[in-house]
Amino acid sequence: MGSIKNLITDLGQKAKVAAKSLRCATTKSKNTALINIASQINQNRNNILSANKKDLENSKEKGLESALIDRLMLDDERLDGIIESLNQIVTLPDPIGEITDLKFRPSGIQIGKMRVPLGVMGIIYESRPNVTIDAAALCLKSGNGVILRGGSEAIHSNLALYACVKDGLIDAGLNEHCVQLIDTTDRKAVNELVQAIDYIDAIIPRGGKGLVKAISDNAKVPVIKHLDGICHTYVDKDCDTQKAISIAFNAKTRRYGVCNAMETLLVHASAAGRVLPELIAEYLAKGVELRGCDQVMQLSDKVIKATDEDWDTEYLDAILSIRIVNSMSDAIGHIEKHSSGHTESIITENYTSGRRFLTEVDSASVMINASTGFADGFEYGLGAEIGISTDKFHVRGPVGLEGLTSQKYIVLGDGHIRQ
Repeated sequence: MGSIKNLITDLGQKAKVAAKSLRCATTKSKNTALINIASQINQNRNNILSANKKDLENSKEKGLESALIDRLMLDDERLDGIIESLNQIVTLPDPIGEITDLKFRPSGIQIGKMRVPLGVMGIIYESRPNVTIDAAALCLKSGNGVILRGGSEAIHSNLALYACVKDGLIDAGLNEHCVQLIDTTDRKAVNELVQAIDYIDAIIPRGGKGLVKAISDNAKVPVIKHLDGICHTYVDKDCDTQKAISIAFNAKTRRYGVCNAMETLLVHASAAGRVLPELIAEYLAKGVELRGCDQVMQLSDKVIKATDEDWDTEYLDAILSIRIVNSMSDAIGHIEKHSSGHTESIITENYTSGRRFLTEVDSASVMINASTGFADGFEYGLGAEIGISTDKFHVRGPVGLEGLTSQKYIVLGDGHIRQ
């Protein structure tokens, strides 16, 4: 324990020093570092993919779930996506130093707010090696130091990607400790990190519900939580049939092992006959296991009876729960009871119904006539995301640059004294 504690202390001390210098770094130097990192990834593709192959082989031997294998896997297309994400972050406005709400007070002073970094972030994540780059890039552009701790299943991939980050920082003339990766797979490192209140300003866990709960229960550092994604799509009675089929199919089958995948489909009884037969056939052809209420089971003998537990389950797999409801109020009531507060979508051509859904459904993202798969920092124009917060403080939804900042009051005077 002593060596692990010393490791976190050493990383924390370096991160504090680096974060102080990064707070004053120019936008140009931060963007140069991001461009350098993208270039390093492109130049080191073979090394990164070779490291990832090792992680995949080890994970398959250990019997890792298929959804986690999918999240772990890297290929040229996914590396292209990582590079594109870096390039997009370069084009985003730098939030640091932005001054807003300037106004004169009766005393003659001016009051305003300046956007500033949070400080040093601790990011704990499972499986997805792309988070190593997303987190590093967003923290870097938003002026935060960061300590990364990926899952043991992705250790080789993360180390290969981190080497690109480190070289990119050095080539840009920035402190290489602005981004640091915990290179031990010892789980004690996580416990030490989440209690390092002298060095860490906020923790963001990105992984399964068990990971987030364990961190939240043990952390002394404030936690920005990303809980499970039990996402719903509600097909309203006034839906366009083909839109409903296309959106609901995409929301489930685009990728199974992601938090924005639809896990429950709710269909108004008056729309079920024109939507569900074709949709059920498409799901079954794709290999999706369907679990439904009694009414849905009458539409196909391939549908398994849904249990109470199904409505509260994030499958992250080719499994979908379907329920027919008698009204929009029933749909909203179901969502309120079973949603994790991540993302919900309504398919309707009725403006009033759409507005009601937006108003009454209390989730981080609420959509009209769009796939829940769009609930993503990149799709929202944030460049990337560190996670999708289901908290209501300090940030909600995809956590991008602005979500990694705070504001401080600034006062402008010219010899003013208070009477």
